Amino acid sequence: MKLLILSSAPFIFKDNKCYAYSPYVKELVIWEKYADEIAFCCPVWKKENGLLIDEIPFKFSRHYKLIDFNLNTFSNIIKSVFCSILNTLIIFKAMYHADHIHLRCPGNIGLLGSFVQVFFPNKIKSAKYAGNWDPKSKQPWTYKLQKKILSNTFFTKNIKILVYGDWENQSKNVKPFFTATYSESEKETVEKTTIDSGIEFIFVGSLVEGKNPVYAIKLVQKLIERGKNAVLNLYGNGGEKASLEKYIKENKLENFVFLHGNQNYETLKSAYKKSHFVILPSKSEGWPKAIAEGMFWGCIPIATKVSCIPFMLDFGNRGILLEMNIEEDISRILNIAEQQNSFDIKSNLSAQWSQKYTTDLFESEIEKILKP
Repeated sequence: MKLLILSSAPFIFKDNKCYAYSPYVKELVIWEKYADEIAFCCPVWKKENGLLIDEIPFKFSRHYKLIDFNLNTFSNIIKSVFCSILNTLIIFKAMYHADHIHLRCPGNIGLLGSFVQVFFPNKIKSAKYAGNWDPKSKQPWTYKLQKKILSNTFFTKNIKILVYGDWENQSKNVKPFFTATYSESEKETVEKTTIDSGIEFIFVGSLVEGKNPVYAIKLVQKLIERGKNAVLNLYGNGGEKASLEKYIKENKLENFVFLHGNQNYETLKSAYKKSHFVILPSKSEGWPKAIAEGMFWGCIPIATKVSCIPFMLDFGNRGILLEMNIEEDISRILNIAEQQNSFDIKSNLSAQWSQKYTTDLFESEIEKILKP
């Protein structure tokens, strides 16, 4: 079976080796395992541009190179018309030679792919929609368009659309799915330090406006002002780093809030284990990897009500759904942080839920998709 993966995720070539976004590479290893041949249709970046990358550890039969573009200026919009035409021809060629077409959405490339796949109704297809599938959410019209095309059973045949969350009134194409980081063999019961000896918060993600790391800092700052022994460790890099450093310095939080930058798998794993809460006040998510990872190690999640997060937190029964109002959110955190028994119950519920979603289960589900 010849598998084609169509994605906006770029390849970076260095020293005759191919690299890509680290979590993406870990998933690709599983997809490749169940294909006879694997080909890619994606753009190329000259540099990683701050992206956390790993080498792709297997050989692929072909790379159909796409032109990367965005729509952030008028000139780029004009340029994108020509790029889209050329990319469409390349995508058509790539799909023609594939047995199984796998689309990675949403994005500009995913949108083009969702159009082109209509011309291959007899080919087996799958699509991983990594964004927010919530039909009621506010999203760019291009995202909504590709969702409509993919889920329409008249235009799109022989496809399974893997989405985060279990949403009502969906077509038969749509299948609730998940993402995993840890294996069955890594499961363990983590003994957290008592919350009266100090409360550790962790934020993992890009330091960008959309992830809203400053709100995480403000929550911990407010707890400190109320006399709580609390610290926040932030892992990740991004455009907001300088402004966060300035905020930390101006508010004299240097002994309580720490920016660690991008860190490797084992460092993050250890950080989750010693943390009590994992915070993600994000404006938009697909499957919030940091939340699922923190819950795996018994961290109580504190997150916004976007995408599948309410499902993950059982609508507040195993975590805190943020109202994005400092006083309200602090009150909810204190209800848990001041009661060890309440903390222990929610911590255990978090771990029990997240530890169901291992890489072992993920691999078995991928195998079903590729070899039904």
